[in-house]
Amino acid sequence: MINKVYDDHDNASTIREIDKLRKLIEEHNYRYYVLDDPTISDAEYDMHFKRLKTLEAINPDYVTADSPTQRVGAQPLKSHEIMQHSVPMLSLENAFTDEDILDFDQRIHERLELNDLIEYCCEPKMDGLAVNIRYENGYLTLAATRGDGMSGEIVTANIKTINMVPLRLRGDDVPNEQAAQLGEKQFANPRNAAAGSLRTLDPAITAKRPLEFYCYGIGDVQGFKLPATHSDILKKLQQWGLRVNTLTKVVQGADGCLAYYENLMSERDGLPYEIDGVVYKVNSMEDQHKLGYATRAPRFAIAHKFPAEEAYSVIEAVEFQVGRTGVVTPVARLKPVHVRGVTVSNATLHNMAEGRR
Repeated sequence: MINKVYDDHDNASTIREIDKLRKLIEEHNYRYYVLDDPTISDAEYDMHFKRLKTLEAINPDYVTADSPTQRVGAQPLKSHEIMQHSVPMLSLENAFTDEDILDFDQRIHERLELNDLIEYCCEPKMDGLAVNIRYENGYLTLAATRGDGMSGEIVTANIKTINMVPLRLRGDDVPNEQAAQLGEKQFANPRNAAAGSLRTLDPAITAKRPLEFYCYGIGDVQGFKLPATHSDILKKLQQWGLRVNTLTKVVQGADGCLAYYENLMSERDGLPYEIDGVVYKVNSMEDQHKLGYATRAPRFAIAHKFPAEEAYSVIEAVEFQVGRTGVVTPVARLKPVHVRGVTVSNATLHNMAEGRR
């Protein structure tokens, strides 16, 4: 029946309609996932998507890897291959107090030999998994987990199931090669949910998980001159169709960073995702290059962690564990309590005095 309905479509008109539907769906994906500004109903979107699937089913020769219909359907893998990151995905140094941030700002001034206020780009520190995504000539070609920072597992098919990760970048000024960063069945916390969902060998499982993606940095770039500031790079990434966090803000000096931290901590519980702190980055890319990297972390950025959340519970029993060397350790069995995505039911008491207390 379907063949009869569309038999009157000649090849040229079919190709035009398929192309038009793909562009239309990509545009609405961009408005929905990146701009958070949808202009059509879910029902209308579903109608366009169904129409595209129908036309592609009748004309399989016209199906391309970047079509919106191709996000799900790859066969499960037997194992993940490993790839080397072209630019290492390093960790960040942590700060826990205002004094730590003042010291960080002072080090920046000394290394750059500046007296003026430093401009920083402040971003929420997302609780999740970092991923390296490569686009070549605007098309998504490879994705890998952070792994040890030097190499990670290839998870391209899994990444392609996440609707807010574009299969093709928007615009005519995309670089020839680019790396961007990423980041539920009920998992203990967002990091476990993201890692477990992306590292599964079956992309169909990933597709069923409500994963979200925020782009927060850029790695190897060829064929494109980057903007002069980190904040402008984020704006360019958004123009290309990549989702960035709208809470990102440019501030002046350490005091601006601390004010951003206090404001975000007050809004933390109302956010639709978990964050565990704030990341400050020197905004000038030229200054970032001057500052460079230490062994495992950039000198131009730091993570300001939120205080650990505390919760009260009841000790229901105390058991004693004997280690290999004969050391006896008292362990409290607690009435389970939920603390920031983790259920705590056991706690080491360290010594008998604490146990009696």
